[in-house]
Amino acid sequence: QLQLVESGGGLVQAGGSLRLSCAASEFTLQSDLNNYAVAWFRQAPGKEREGLSCVHRSGGTTDYSSSVQGRFTISRDKAKHTVYLQMNSLKPEDTAVYYCAASPTYYSGSDCLKETNYPYWGQGTQVTVSS
Repeated sequence: QLQLVESGGGLVQAGGSLRLSCAASEFTLQSDLNNYAVAWFRQAPGKEREGLSCVHRSGGTTDYSSSVQGRFTISRDKAKHTVYLQMNSLKPEDTAVYYCAASPTYYSGSDCLKETNYPYWGQGTQVTVSS
């Protein structure tokens, strides 16, 4: 069973940057994150969970929601079995709990941002952007 752990959240001023990390809680052949497509989601208080970005197992294919395109970058370091979300030019409206999720299948286009396509989830990390 793949269990994910997010890290890197915190408090930052508007215009600042943060880098979130997503890794498996333990490394086994079945829980090697390199074998999964990974996506980042977020949920702000009182709002539905929103898909932000996803990356193929290979790291060569990515997709983004229009709300973060050009500001956020997803990447993966296969040597570290970790997926990152680099967030730049942060805005107060980016304040939310951020989650990573994984799937053995890569879904392209808008399907990659559908939470129902991801069976494995982390507990989330809080990102707060002050104005």
